[in-house]
This record gives sequence, structure tokens and C-alpha cells, in this order.
Amino acid sequence: MKTYKLEAEIELPISIEKAWDFFSNPNNLTKIMPKSMKFEVIEGASLPLFPGQVIQYTVTPLAFFKTTWLSEINHIKKPHFFVDTQLEGPYKLWHHKHFLKETSNGTLITDVIHYQVPFGIIGRLLHPIIIKPKLDKIFEYRTKNITSLFN
Repeated sequence: MKTYKLEAEIELPISIEKAWDFFSNPNNLTKIMPKSMKFEVIEGASLPLFPGQVIQYTVTPLAFFKTTWLSEINHIKKPHFFVDTQLEGPYKLWHHKHFLKETSNGTLITDVIHYQVPFGIIGRLLHPIIIKPKLDKIFEYRTKNITSLFN
């Protein structure tokens, strides 16, 4: 099974504490995701992040495909990183590391995602023409929204 990697970075002119408060709150995902994805937090996001926390969302990654996304918070080192993995959702594997690092200009936020696509050979064939471009657009959109929120 092929594992793909996606990395995204953004530097924001805010403190690491303010960055942590925003990015570690799952409810803020609705502020930075494309509206077309109809991303909605269902449950599990009312408490601050803790290892073992399970958060449930609904998401529409493609116009004809609505699904539940269940993720678990695996590791946390406040305010420097946290890791979540998909327990149920659109990917065969989704392992997402969120790193926050203080810089002279504010905070560098780095997302490192390892993922596997579903549907075997069909998923691998669709990866370069549908899945990867869709992920790139989502992260471009996120970067634009995050930048406008903090600049």
C-alpha cells in the first residue's frame, strides 16, 4: 500500500500560545476549511485537547460523497505539537502531525500528513488527478483563510 506525504507551512505574526489556542481547538477547523466541504464538528471538541480524545466530524470531500470522520488525538506536547489519526473516514490512513515553532516573526505552523487512499488500485489511479489536487486546494484555502484571520 502506497503512503503519500503532504507538508504545509505558514508563518503567522502571533505568539506560540495564541497559535496553540487556535490550532488545538477542533472547532476552529470550520473557520478555515472550504465551505464546499460542509465540514461540521459533531462531538468530542468541547474540552481542551488530551491524548485519547476522539472527535467526530462530518465532511463532504467531493460533491457526491458525504462521510463521517472520526479522529483520535494521539500525542500532545503543549504548545509545540500534537498528532491526530483518523479512526474512520475517507482515507485508508491519515496521520497528521501539527508542529508549532516560535520564530523571530511569530510562529511557524507546519502540518505533516501521511496518508493512504482507499479503493486499492482505483484510489491510486485517482490520486494524481482528483485526491492530491483536492488536498492541495484545501491547504491553499486554509493558508489563505488563516493568513486573513491573523494579519
